[in-house]
Amino acid sequence: MLGANVWRRLLGVDQTTVVESVENDEETDAVVVRVRPRRPTKRRCGRCGVRAAGYDRGEGRRRWRCLDLGEVMTFLEADSPRVNCPTHGPTVAQVPWARHGAGHTRSFDDQVAWLVTHTSKSAVCELMRIAWRSVGAIITRVVADGRAAKDPFEGLVRIGLDEMSYKRGHRYILVAVDHDSGRLIWAAPGRDKKTLGEFFDLLGPERCGTIRLVSADAAEWIGTVVAERCENATLCIDAFHVIGWATEALDKVRRDVWNEARRAGMNEHAKELKGCRYALWKNPEDLTTRQRSKLAFIAKVNSPLYRAYLMKEQLREAIRVKGVLSLTMLEAWLAWTQRSRIPAFVELGRKIRKNLPGIEAAMLNKLSNAIVESTNTKLRVLTRMAYGFASPDALIALALLDRGGYCPPLPGRGG
Repeated sequence: MLGANVWRRLLGVDQTTVVESVENDEETDAVVVRVRPRRPTKRRCGRCGVRAAGYDRGEGRRRWRCLDLGEVMTFLEADSPRVNCPTHGPTVAQVPWARHGAGHTRSFDDQVAWLVTHTSKSAVCELMRIAWRSVGAIITRVVADGRAAKDPFEGLVRIGLDEMSYKRGHRYILVAVDHDSGRLIWAAPGRDKKTLGEFFDLLGPERCGTIRLVSADAAEWIGTVVAERCENATLCIDAFHVIGWATEALDKVRRDVWNEARRAGMNEHAKELKGCRYALWKNPEDLTTRQRSKLAFIAKVNSPLYRAYLMKEQLREAIRVKGVLSLTMLEAWLAWTQRSRIPAFVELGRKIRKNLPGIEAAMLNKLSNAIVESTNTKLRVLTRMAYGFASPDALIALALLDRGGYCPPLPGRGG
């Protein structure tokens, strides 16, 4: 017979748990270990951990699934009494081996949480012998436990906001990232004023007052809510989106020139223009030899399109430089757009002037939404891995688990 210390190590429980007996349950083909908490850990509220008077026996004895012993499923079995908590009323008593309301031990929860961020849905379900629905409940518990241990909104000064499409039918998640730590600090379904207002409600007036910089795209509703709720914050419009506007304007010019060539019967010329899309989009340093020759062709035969390309590149350079010099370059670029007589870039110049304070703030503070976009890219990967979640709540928990810093180490592997 193995000693109690060996069984505790095998089961992933600590010294606060007493191992009473071990038996093989032939009916379920599983090992059942009868345990109880030591006296100092008894009669504590399962929600807040405060010591409380006993209330009743609850539902009697119950079982918690723990990590398998080799090929055999294993359960812990113990009494499940209720205590009368001064705050929460009659509540199931706390046990040292599992989180409140869980049907699995802490070590089981932690292993599932680690696996779900490193491997596929089917692998987690088959390895751990649980349903995907149970995985969603587990990661929600693990994240809630981590967020309760430390305030996720403490010390926020610079944050980034963005939305991410997670499902067909215009289903979006709004995310907030801390620029200084790189952590995902909050996410919620939706992308409107009400959803963003819920985030600032969680922060409260005091923590909203400590925020100095907020990076986002040029969505008007974001700017409105930030101005109302964070009086000390400056909104910085992400340069990546500004370059995206310029790329869209350039592509509109290319399409217009292509259509004009087709209408004029210049089919060969139109064919060359149709094949130069990526040469116009890519950064000059990334062009292939063939793409460089296409640009040279455009410069030679189509002056308006080549000027549009140069304007896009000049805007990219102005934003890349940052600081006071970038502001001077941007003003010169805006003047160029007005003289260009290229309708798409004239309209782009007006759009940038409308959002100029936020764009200049991003340049002066050298702040972009790059870290938020990186987080969104990772979340899209997680979305594909987590295909099958019926609601966005489990997906949000998975996102916070992986990008919020709440993913636990594998049991027995240390912090």
